[in-house]
Amino acid sequence: MQRIFGNKKNKDPPLSVQDASDRINKRGESVDDKIKKLDGELAKYKEQIKKTRPGPALEAVKARAMRVLKQKRMYEGQRDMLYNQTYNLDQVSFASEGIKDAQQTMSALKSANKELKGMMKTVKIQDIDNLQDEMMDLMDVSNEIQESLGRSYSVPDDIDEDELLGELDALEADMGQETISEGVPSYLQPDTESDLDSEFNLPSAPTGNASTPADRVNAQAEDEFGFPAVPHGLRG
Repeated sequence: MQRIFGNKKNKDPPLSVQDASDRINKRGESVDDKIKKLDGELAKYKEQIKKTRPGPALEAVKARAMRVLKQKRMYEGQRDMLYNQTYNLDQVSFASEGIKDAQQTMSALKSANKELKGMMKTVKIQDIDNLQDEMMDLMDVSNEIQESLGRSYSVPDDIDEDELLGELDALEADMGQETISEGVPSYLQPDTESDLDSEFNLPSAPTGNASTPADRVNAQAEDEFGFPAVPHGLRG
C-alpha cells in the first residue's frame, strides 16, 4: 500500500514571527549589498561620461549606466517591500508579546486572589473587633490602676477648691506687701534698735538734756559739782 499511495511527507513546522522577521532582514541585507555594488558601477560610468567625447562611445556608456540605474531602482523597490514586511511582523510580534504578558499577569492575579482568599479565611472581622474591645478594656483598667496608685494619702477628698484659691490669693497679697531692701527680703534684714525696744518694752536711755523730775530734786540735793550732796551728819 505504501508503494501505491506513497508515504506522507512530513511537513515542516511553521515559522515563528521572529524567524520570519530574521529571514526577511537577511534578504534585505542582501538587497542592500547589491544596491551598494550598483552604486559603485554608476560612479564609474559617471566618470567615463565626463571623460568621453560625444559620439557612439558616449552613447554606449550612457546605455550601460541606464541599465545599472534601472537595476538599482528595482532593488530599491524590493528593499522597501521587505522593510514593510519586517515592520508588519514587528507589529505582530509586539502584539503577541503583549498578549503573553497579559496571560502571565492574569495567571499571577489568579494565584494571588486564591492565596488572599485562603488567608482571609483565617482572619475574621468579628475577631478583630473583639480583640480591639478587649484591648480598650485593658487600657481602661490600667489607667484606673495607675490613678489609684498615684493617689495621695494625706490629702482628703472633701477639700473645697474655692477655699484653697482664697488662701492662695491671700498668700500672694502678703508676699506683695513685703519690702525689698538691696535685693534682701524684709524677713532677712537685721533688726534695728527701735524694733528691739518695742519688742522688749525697754525704756529709752537718759540724755544730758533731759529734765530731772521734781520729786527727785526734792528728795536729794546736789553740790556745786553736780554730785549728790553729802548729808550734814556724815561730814567730817
